[in-house]
Amino acid sequence: MFERPASGERAVVVQLDLGQGELGERLEELKLLALSAGATVEATVQGRRTTPDPALFAGRGKVEEIGETLRAHDADLVIFNHALSPAQQRNLEQTLQSRVIDRTALILDIFALRAKSHEGKLQVELAQLSHLATRLVRGWTHLERQKGGIGLRGPGETQLETDRRLLGDRVRLLKSRLEKIEKQRHNRRRTRERRDVFSVLLAGYTNAGKSTLFNALTRAGAYAADQLFATLDTTSRRLFVGGQNIVLSDTVGFIRDLPHALVAAFHATLEETARADLLLHVVDSSSEDREAQIGAVNSVLDEIGAAHVPRIEIWNKIDLTHAEPAVVRGDCDRIERVFLSARTGDGLHLLRAVLGDAAGAFAARSGGNFHSHGLDASHFEPRQSGGTVLPCDN
Repeated sequence: MFERPASGERAVVVQLDLGQGELGERLEELKLLALSAGATVEATVQGRRTTPDPALFAGRGKVEEIGETLRAHDADLVIFNHALSPAQQRNLEQTLQSRVIDRTALILDIFALRAKSHEGKLQVELAQLSHLATRLVRGWTHLERQKGGIGLRGPGETQLETDRRLLGDRVRLLKSRLEKIEKQRHNRRRTRERRDVFSVLLAGYTNAGKSTLFNALTRAGAYAADQLFATLDTTSRRLFVGGQNIVLSDTVGFIRDLPHALVAAFHATLEETARADLLLHVVDSSSEDREAQIGAVNSVLDEIGAAHVPRIEIWNKIDLTHAEPAVVRGDCDRIERVFLSARTGDGLHLLRAVLGDAAGAFAARSGGNFHSHGLDASHFEPRQSGGTVLPCDN
């Protein structure tokens, strides 16, 4: 049995063309993920297959090329931008004599690095244990010797040394603790609802600038950086706009192919998104891949039950595209987009005005709905991209 080394930071990244498209953007995103996890990307290996190889995912010839690249660059880690089965990962490690992780493990590792709150750490640990469970019960006895490194952080050595029964006990304990936290959140949410506080939540692709926008609006000083998943824990602040108080929340960013284990573990946190009165979908307008990113976010929003929540797209980073601050309206004069730069502040006054009008209409609502510039929380139909287009009032 190949004994996995204790660490591995010099990485070779692998991206195969399986017909999913957008290969250049996917490869660049993988490199950013690797850098966010603390790895140094030494080389990339690309290839094309119609279907993954059952044993090695990439096929024997491509695996030999990966091995040659590893040796040429003195690398000690291989990162696949795909989901590997436990058998494929084990076979690749035995063949390459190097640690191999997939996209899911990489994202989980970044979440483990970013989690700061007690709840965030519990959620990440639950997601990692769920991912590790299939590997622990399929003969990966060498996992008990893991000490750390990319793809291995989070639960910790004591959990990785446990057998299947202890792992199950730990998962049940984590779920129990998260249920208690969810009850506390539910009580806080009921208090807000009784006070009729207008709730606005920032959603968007990771690194779209949500935290920078949050800080620009609230001066909260939340951590913001030019890296993927810089923010993991949800932060909320009161904001006074247009003579009204609102609660603005910043939460974790989304990404294409978000691991299902993370969606399940963060269900309680993501549920807050579905209960917001208004979603501000922050878009990196400078990204060439922005349409695919918008689609990925809308897909996750639909998955967590937030398709019904009215939303406005906030096209951020216009300082990089040289666009002008603007409010774009669609059918029935409804606001669809706001163009701004959270970093420079250009266009923030437009967003404040939109939020102030929406909060004022919410305060004057009847029956729990709000109307502002045509926004109506009680009637909508899905957009093709996954967003919402609301019918005109008669």
